[in-house]
Parts: sequence; structure tokens; C-alpha cells
Amino acid sequence: MKTLIARYSRLTQFCIITGVSLLLFSCQSKDKAADDDAKVVSQTPVTVTTVDSSALTDYIDLNATSTTLQKSIVKSNATGYIQQVNAQLGHNVSRGEVLFTIKTKEAQTIGNSINVLDTTFKFSGINKIKASASGYISQISHQAGDYVQDGEALAVISDRSSFVFLMQLPYELKQYVRNGQNVDLTLPGGTKITGNVISFMPSVDTVAQTQGVVIRINSGQQIPENLVAKARIVKSAKSNTQSLPKSAILSNETQTDFWVMKLINETTAIKVPVKEGIQSGDRVEILSPKFSAKDKIIVSGNYGLTDTAKVKIVAQ
Repeated sequence: MKTLIARYSRLTQFCIITGVSLLLFSCQSKDKAADDDAKVVSQTPVTVTTVDSSALTDYIDLNATSTTLQKSIVKSNATGYIQQVNAQLGHNVSRGEVLFTIKTKEAQTIGNSINVLDTTFKFSGINKIKASASGYISQISHQAGDYVQDGEALAVISDRSSFVFLMQLPYELKQYVRNGQNVDLTLPGGTKITGNVISFMPSVDTVAQTQGVVIRINSGQQIPENLVAKARIVKSAKSNTQSLPKSAILSNETQTDFWVMKLINETTAIKVPVKEGIQSGDRVEILSPKFSAKDKIIVSGNYGLTDTAKVKIVAQ
């Protein structure tokens, strides 16, 4: 009996010792796992770039419409009926060339009666309308058989030598345009031509507050009227300045503070306030601070990063 009790006592002690050992081992494993988890830090995947020192140009694009400044209106010199039309749209004409023949209302009514009564009286009632200037026919208002009044417009002659582009310039931007300035024009389809500012219109549009700027082109290319081109005006230019992609620049909601995220090592990015300069396309000039060519600036994945954020470079 004593032997059985002793065995039972030893078995109980063994179970207790085993249970305590398992409990201690489990606690140590959990503590180790917690320590390992604490060592794993979340890293944001990012891509980086470096500053670029090159020329930057800040410009504005405005619409410019082709037109001829000098137009001559061909008018009827009598009331009657148009008998013949020699003018055709787009055709060149010379000063003094006959464009229209008009038979007066009276001649149409009485016919040749007067000549029958008096053979010495040469009355035809036929008037010839001649071109008052050289150019091309840009508009025809009447055709043969039409009844017209004295002084009514019959056609328009445009002087090709006065062909220009008329650019509508917001008045607040006038400081960037001057007489003699070269202007790059881009036609629909991508053709580029060079123009030169020759004058400013004497009035401003009351609604749009824009002033017409006359641009004469340096091209022999035949361009139709009322074609809308893009005129590029240079506001400022820098020959050698540091810049970053626009996506690298972060700002607050009011667009008053700007900064970039710069890497101080391979896994840590800090917030660096910057001062912007001119913009050209997707590039932004950085006036301050001065970055070195080796500084790595986050260009994507930077949104929402805090100072000393942990990052992981996935591309460069």
C-alpha cells in the first residue's frame, strides 16, 4: 500500500513539472513571436528620381484666327438686274477687271423703245461693275438674274498681302507680348509656322477683355481664312535651373505649402519644404533648397507619407 502511494506521488509530481515546463515554453514562444512582430516595420513601395538641371520655358497657348485685314466690297452702281457674273470664289482678280454686268430697271422696263424713236440716242442701260482692288474673291452675294439696289454689296475682294493671324490676348497678359516678337503658331494637323507681332488692335472686347494682336506669318503656304491656330507665348525662360517632375511635389489643401519626400537612406524618407518656380510641361522649377545630383526624391508612392516614413524602393 505504501509503495502504491509513493508511485502515485511521483507520478503527480512528474505531471506537475511537465505542465509547468510546457506553460513556460509556450509563454517564451509567444514573447519571441511578439518580439519578431515588433521588428517587422511596414514599408511603402516607392519610385524615386533625381533633380535635373536644364533649360525650362514657361509659356501660354492662345487661339489665333487667320484673316485678311484689307477687304474691298464690290457694290452695285445702279438699281436693276444682274445679267452676267464674271467673279468666282477663290479666283484672283486685278484692279479694273469687270466682275458684274447690270441692266438697269428702266432699261429692263422700256427695252429698246427710246432707240427706235431716236436712232441717234444710244441707250442700253447696261452697267459694268469693275474690281476696285486686286486680290481674290472671298465672298459673292448675288448671281445672274438677281434684282439688286443701287449701292448693294455684290462681292468681297480680299487682299492676300494683308493676310495675318489675329490672336485674342487677355489684357492682363499684355506685358508678355510686344511688337516685333516672334510667335510660334501650330496649325490643325500639327504644322508649325513662325509669325511676328506687327500691331495691336485699338480696342478691347468688352465681355472677354481681350485685345486683338496682329501676327504676320513668315510662310508662303496658302492658308484659308478663319483657320484657328494655337499661338504660343513665352512668359519666362531659364537656361540652367534645377527641376523635378510635377508628381514629386506635394502640397497642402490651400496650395500654400509645398514639399518633397527625400530619402536619407535606402529605407527612410523625410519631408523637405520647397519653393516652386516656373512650370514647363510636367516639370517644376525648384528655387530652394538646392539638391545635389545624388539626392533621391520620391516621385510615386509619396502621397500621404509622413516625416521619417519607412519606404521600399521598387524602381528608379
